[in-house]
Amino acid sequence: MQQQMTETASRDHPLSERLDRIADALERLAPPSPPEPDFTQADGFVWQPEPGIFQPVPKINRIPLPLLKGIDRAAGQLLDNTTRFAKGLPANNALLWGARGMGKSSLVKASHGAVADEMRQRGGAPLKLVEIHREDIATLPRCLALIRGRTERFIVFCDDLSFDRDDTSYKSLKAVLEGGIEGRPENVIFYATSNRRHLMPRDMMENERSTAINPSEAVEEKVSLSDRFGLWLGFHNGSQDQYLDMISGYVKHFGLKIDPDELRRDALEWSTTRGGRSGRVAWQYIQDLAGRLGQPLNEQ
Repeated sequence: MQQQMTETASRDHPLSERLDRIADALERLAPPSPPEPDFTQADGFVWQPEPGIFQPVPKINRIPLPLLKGIDRAAGQLLDNTTRFAKGLPANNALLWGARGMGKSSLVKASHGAVADEMRQRGGAPLKLVEIHREDIATLPRCLALIRGRTERFIVFCDDLSFDRDDTSYKSLKAVLEGGIEGRPENVIFYATSNRRHLMPRDMMENERSTAINPSEAVEEKVSLSDRFGLWLGFHNGSQDQYLDMISGYVKHFGLKIDPDELRRDALEWSTTRGGRSGRVAWQYIQDLAGRLGQPLNEQ
């Protein structure tokens, strides 16, 4: 009997060793868990879904809020909304839509900077800006899970958000914004910019109307995504006076030395060759002007 038990143990022992070796090998092959996010490193971060980390941005590329001309109403509304959110008061997700180059993404970054500085001075909860790329929208629930419940408050920002034909990731965004059982985290607000008011191309919506059994319901499914944004801010092409006001603001801010009459003629010629008078065109002109004058764009 004793011999039989010894033989059985000897047979089981190699099997146990093999199982242990297999388990050790699988642990070595498994990717390590991402580190706990450290949001003290910076004010801005970029969400990297693989391997699930928030990449710190040492210096956010932004323009001071007073330099954003011709969008005063939208700037006031977004700044008020952001301030309320930072203070822990009710606030809305925001969709900034409209003409290209009129300062939509610049306004988001400038508003964050202004309110984050105010919170620091008052000793409030830190306000962080997290950018998520359009192609990573499907991973938004995982991103929010990592920041839910933290003491910091977060603006999650997606620039140039839109959806093409057969793209179904908008459904997960709808659930995250308002429709899921968890809902949007209390410490998170979502800002997006888009050239499209309803985030869908017109031909896609027309196709839904022409092919669906119930056209109105099919279109409503697409349009209802933009309804998840409580704050809609429209941006339209600027006038000549607004364009020149932008130019003058930049010249004064950076201390560029140029005759006002020459500046006006030169700036208008630049806008004519570019075919537009947007904030982006104005900024591109200022960079060209500063280069020609041999003056760095240092804030005064």
